[in-house]
Amino acid sequence: MSAPRYPRVASLKTPEAFAGHLAACGANLPFDDVVQSGVGAPLAQPLDHAGLRVGNRFTILPMEGWDGTSDGRPSELTMRRWRHFGLSGAKFIWGGEAVAVRPDGRANPGQLVIAEHTVGDLERLRNALVAAHREHVGPIDDLVIGLQLTHSGRYARPDAAGPRPRTAYRHPELDARLGITGDDACFSDAELDALVDDFIVAGARAAKAGFDFVDIKHCHGYLGHELLSAYDRPGPYGGPLGHRTRFLRRIAEGIRGAVPSMGIAVRISAFDMVPFRQSAGGEGEPAVADAEYRWAFGLSPAGGPAETADCDALLTLVRELGIRWVCLTAGSPYYNPHIQRPALFPPSDGYLPPEDPLVGVARQIRATATLKARHPDLVIVGSGYSYLQEWLPHVAQHVVRTGMADSVGIGRMVLSYPEFPRDVLEGRPLKRTRLCRTFSDCTTGPRNGLVSGCFPLDPFYLAHPDGARLRELKGAAVARNA
Repeated sequence: MSAPRYPRVASLKTPEAFAGHLAACGANLPFDDVVQSGVGAPLAQPLDHAGLRVGNRFTILPMEGWDGTSDGRPSELTMRRWRHFGLSGAKFIWGGEAVAVRPDGRANPGQLVIAEHTVGDLERLRNALVAAHREHVGPIDDLVIGLQLTHSGRYARPDAAGPRPRTAYRHPELDARLGITGDDACFSDAELDALVDDFIVAGARAAKAGFDFVDIKHCHGYLGHELLSAYDRPGPYGGPLGHRTRFLRRIAEGIRGAVPSMGIAVRISAFDMVPFRQSAGGEGEPAVADAEYRWAFGLSPAGGPAETADCDALLTLVRELGIRWVCLTAGSPYYNPHIQRPALFPPSDGYLPPEDPLVGVARQIRATATLKARHPDLVIVGSGYSYLQEWLPHVAQHVVRTGMADSVGIGRMVLSYPEFPRDVLEGRPLKRTRLCRTFSDCTTGPRNGLVSGCFPLDPFYLAHPDGARLRELKGAAVARNA
């Protein structure tokens, strides 16, 4: 691939330079020139809902780990990551980790599983986070911790034998990418009914492990998200919106019936685009035309603004289900990663950004603001902020201060710089050498069978054997492309 053709965020050193570049690239992204700190700061304000108090406006987003054991338990590397979540200073831990409700739903052989034999391990994982928070931050009565429940569906890869996709429907473009040639991979209605029961049992187990809420994952191309676009699927799980949301509705109602005290949340890909592929020049390009594509929830024009009407209708239903905690994201890391996690440097299986990544950040933030305005009684967490780097606090403060979202979610940033929220809230200068620069090694490593972590900026992973292996793999790739 050639070098990225967009300026690095680190080069935009003043508010004037940042604003000038935003205008030049067409990223409609508001920000505050000065970031406040202390108890009166917008990002330090608590959130109260349904008997829970979240102590500030920073959320740690759930990330898919690759360092669990073969039977779905957390390893010491997993424990280290969760301790970092605790010491971060963020008071809202949205899932911490994507956890499969049964072994065949894992997206990789190192993903956690919530099962009877892992409940105690997940409780210890949560307790490690709480202990780190108490030691480094202080009170824990305003710390809210959830667990994200998932089945990876089309992207299931539960063991070293390779992919074992289970899908909601046949998809000509994505089936071809995964080598699916028949109907055997599709879930039957009876199998989805049984999976609903597995999610309900998982919700009860999460309560037993001490979590405050569970997130019923409906994003990033995994099964819950794919069911939202099952327009052509016959039967009770496809067709009209009431059928396409049957999976979510039955899980939410079942968990609420089994464990009335358990909070329920949902993370949603609020919009989508056609699948992208790498062009001859290395940049992403649409693999199919918008007009020919009918397999997206919230289909948005490639390179254009987000289409939020589908998610608007879904959030109305979410509210009717009594769900008030919603986290919004976009697309999928498997077929259009630039709209979901804007980055300047692609992972090994990706492509160079087809737009300035700041345009992607602005698209997510604006879509979230539109949906928050339409559903003011929902507590909405935004995503897509890490690429902002030095300017993240400035944008985050404006978003929260003006009601564009209730909380700002960070994912990759906390891998390289776990104390980031605490430094912002306490008014300390940012540690620029720790800021995530979206090198995407946290994805390239796992894509090559290595563990999760920030290999360029976390000294621990820089010295880890997998760090050395990753550098070898990247060097070999550069040599091949020379």
